[in-house]
Amino acid sequence: MDAVATTLPIESRRTTLREVAEFAEKLAPFADNLREQILAPRPRKTAPIFTISELADMCNLSRQQIQYLVTKSDQGLPSGTLNGTGRSRTFTLAEVRTWVKMASDIYQTRLAEPDSNFRGRVLTTAQLKGGSAKTTTTVCLGQALSLLGRKVLIIDLDPQASASELCGLYAEKEISGEDTVLPYIYDQSIEGGLSSKVQSTYWDGLDIIPGHTFLYGAEFLLPARQKTMKGFRFWSVLREGLEPLRSQYDYILMDTSPSLSYMNLNALLAADALVMPMVPENLDFISSMAFWRLFSEVAGDFLAYEEDKVYEFISILLSKVDYGKTSSAPVVRQWAQTAYGKWLDPFEIPASSVMSGGALSFSTALDITNTHSTAKSLQRVKQPLMLYARWLDDMFVKNWKGEA
Repeated sequence: MDAVATTLPIESRRTTLREVAEFAEKLAPFADNLREQILAPRPRKTAPIFTISELADMCNLSRQQIQYLVTKSDQGLPSGTLNGTGRSRTFTLAEVRTWVKMASDIYQTRLAEPDSNFRGRVLTTAQLKGGSAKTTTTVCLGQALSLLGRKVLIIDLDPQASASELCGLYAEKEISGEDTVLPYIYDQSIEGGLSSKVQSTYWDGLDIIPGHTFLYGAEFLLPARQKTMKGFRFWSVLREGLEPLRSQYDYILMDTSPSLSYMNLNALLAADALVMPMVPENLDFISSMAFWRLFSEVAGDFLAYEEDKVYEFISILLSKVDYGKTSSAPVVRQWAQTAYGKWLDPFEIPASSVMSGGALSFSTALDITNTHSTAKSLQRVKQPLMLYARWLDDMFVKNWKGEA
């Protein structure tokens, strides 16, 4: 090792701030080309196609019942597309969602009813540590809930805009700061409020307010206003902005950055429920405990104004679980059970190497069609995600029924 070290030239590595800026400028074309290769061909993302068996499972019907209902044109149910010799039938995502809403036994909310006082629910995913699958969990939950017939809005509050990328947007080229929640944070009287920032995605029933690096601007504005504007409550700006959107969506899911920023505190205080994905490893567990301690300390500054704040539930979800013989998951799972008690729910999302490479790195487990070569491998990830989404939905459905 010493011999190798002596052969290396000793050069100055000093770098000025201007050189850093020039380096970033030089990297931009390389990053653009790489992204185009990964995401090509356009359109970058398309929704999956579903088989009749998958549709039957989602509607809790048999294949024979689906076939029969398809022939009853007076039912108004989509007939799908006949393939090959006409013996197999497939359905688009939009068609599947129509079937679920019209033919399944899944409770459908009063969202579409005129003059309804229906209020959708806000769910925030949060975690201090990066790499916890927080963003993937948010997007997968949005997709899974839409497959239950729900209309979902994702709000990307992370300046890295990873949720926006997973929703098929090219964050660096197709999104500006004006497309995010930031204009509303600056001026709550903007025309249309947060509704004016909503964009549709490739996934039917799933809309988004995208993220952008400019979201960092909120971290300067909110504390400045708190100091200079009498009666200003920095933690409630987003909550007030979301109120009109509650009548337009069953669920509003907010993806946060791995921090306790001013923007994230807004998301935490706006939420009806919190989800914390946690990888069952030592550092991740310690980081999760630090999150609650820090949140408690920061919230103490405005607790007097939020005495009535109630979360319908807080859910700790074990994610990227390694079931190998040398994994620390069994030990950390036990720690989590002791520390979190009923907050730790009995759902676990297994680790998967399939999603980390090539074009699939911009996909979720629910994006993959049943005919894809990785479909069987991803089923072990997809199934617990769907079960978790159904459980979350059942938690809220109980309250919706009580409000009806």
